[in-house]
Order: sequence, then C-alpha cells, then structure tokens
Amino acid sequence: MISTHWLERRTTHWTRLESLLDQAVRDGIRGLTRNELRELSLLYRQTAADLSALREDSGGEGYARYLNQLLARAHNTIYGGRKSSVYDVLRFYRKDWPRVFRQTLPFTATATALFAIGAVFGSVLTAVRPEFMHRLLGPHMVQTIESRKMWTDSVVGVRPLASSAIMTNNLTVSFMAFAAGMTAGLGTLYMLVFNGVLLGVIGTACWISGMSLSLWSFVAPHGVLELPAIFIAGGAGLMLAKGLLFPGVLSRRDSLVSSGALAVRLVLGIIPLLIVAGTIEGFLSPSKLPPSVKLIFASVVAALFVAWLLSSPVTAGSVPSPPNTDSAAKAKESLG
Repeated sequence: MISTHWLERRTTHWTRLESLLDQAVRDGIRGLTRNELRELSLLYRQTAADLSALREDSGGEGYARYLNQLLARAHNTIYGGRKSSVYDVLRFYRKDWPRVFRQTLPFTATATALFAIGAVFGSVLTAVRPEFMHRLLGPHMVQTIESRKMWTDSVVGVRPLASSAIMTNNLTVSFMAFAAGMTAGLGTLYMLVFNGVLLGVIGTACWISGMSLSLWSFVAPHGVLELPAIFIAGGAGLMLAKGLLFPGVLSRRDSLVSSGALAVRLVLGIIPLLIVAGTIEGFLSPSKLPPSVKLIFASVVAALFVAWLLSSPVTAGSVPSPPNTDSAAKAKESLG
C-alpha cells in the first residue's frame, strides 16, 4: 500500500513540475533558466518512476491518471520545445526509430505471426483444394499463372508510373492496417491474415505451375522491405487496439493517447522503407536481370535493413521509454 507520508512527500515534486510547465507555457521554454531546465528534466524522470510505482498499487489509480497527464505535458514541453530541422529528421530515422522498433517488437512479431498463419492456411488450402485459388485470384490471373507467364511483365513498359502507383498503394495498405487498430484490432487482424492468405495462394499456385523461381525472384528484391513495413504497420495497429481494450489503471482515453503516440512514431519509420520498396518494385523486380542477381540484391538489402534495426544501442536520454527500473525500485522502497 502507498503510505500517506510517501504521497505527501512526492506531491511536492509533482506540484513543482506542474508549476514549471505552467511557466513554460506562459513564457516559452526559453523563459526557463538553465537551472530550471535541469530541474524540469530531473522532475520528469522522477515523476515517471513515481508513475511506475503507482501503477502497481491498486489504490493509486487516481494518482496514476493525474501523473500520466502531467508526464504527457512534460514530454511535449521537453521534446517539442523547438522546431524540427533536417538534422532532427535524420536523427529520428538514424537513431531514434530503430530504438522505437525494438521497444515495440512484440507487437510487430505478433503481426508477422498473423500474416504467416494466413500464408500457411492459404498455401495448404490451395494445395488441397485448387478451386480455392480460382475464387480468390480470378480466372484471368489463374490462366496467366497456368500458362507460366508473370503478370508483372506489364510493369516494365511503364516503370515510372508503375513505381508511383506501387508506392501509393503500399502506403495506403500500411496506413489502413495501422488505422484499423481503432476497430479494436479486428480490421488490422483481417488485413494481416487476408494478405497472408493471398501470398500463400499465389505462392502455391506458382509452385504448382513450376514458377516458384520467377515469383520469388520478383518478390524478394522489394519484399524484404515491403513485407516488414506492413508487419510494422500492423504491429502499430495492434498497439492502438491494446490501448483501447486494455487501459490498465489509466482511463481508456489516456491509454489510447499513450499507445497512439508511440504507434505513430513506429509508423513514421516505414515511410522511407515503402518509398525504396516501391522504387525497387517498379524498376528492378520486374526487370530481365537473372534471378540469381535479384536474390543476391535482396540479400544485401535485407542485411542492410537488419543492421539499421540493430543500430543505435539504447542509452540514457534517448527515445522516451518505460520508466527506468532502478528509479522505480527506489521509489517502491519508500512505500509504506
């Protein structure tokens, strides 16, 4: 149980943080002195630790809601105090976004698993009941596959236009998978599983017709970026759904705002991925290059992508993350 003494002692710090935030709103962040800025940063970290302690106490729900709102204000003041520059954008993609990706990896992994389940289901169903692919793909595409022709050949003659259309479509699909999280995750779930089924059906249909190499040498160059981007967008959608369905000690609105802020940062990272993937899909993937060259290219791109994701080790003061466990432990020790 949280003691009254602990609350009285910590309330002083919360009140001081609120006072500094009010001053920053009134006079601007530049109106704070150097010492006040340091104090603001310290109080922000201490309050985050206090929130961690309150969330583990059944009687601290009201205080937790108050601190969550206070921390949201502090975060906006600290990280939104100056206009973004080109350097800030580059820093976000170079250092911050890989950390956000790793912080939210369980959601992306879940989205990937849902897509894989759909792919396996579509593949097995096509192998057992070939008529299923006729219903899903339509007679024209099935006829094209059975005649051992790639339906992507038409892209070669209109590459710039096709590349632009592909980028637009991929961005649309990804953002829809993200936004569909507001349907309690049902829309995101449907999009991930359906697209998995579609890939499984096409892959099995091409395998039956002896076109596996043609298919995967087309998909691999851009797919090593496009598919992870869709999984990440789906993971962001699942984050929204979690915030909506499982608010914990927060109000549903506060929980959704908290989850949504991190999910938006996650989705922002896939924009350059989809631009690069669309360019590759419009120019290189449908080209007449040997399949071995395309697969080697895909391997290099995949290696660079993984290296990016593993870059920028988490350090103090980097991307906002869950409260420091050591600070939280110290706060818990003072509980009565």
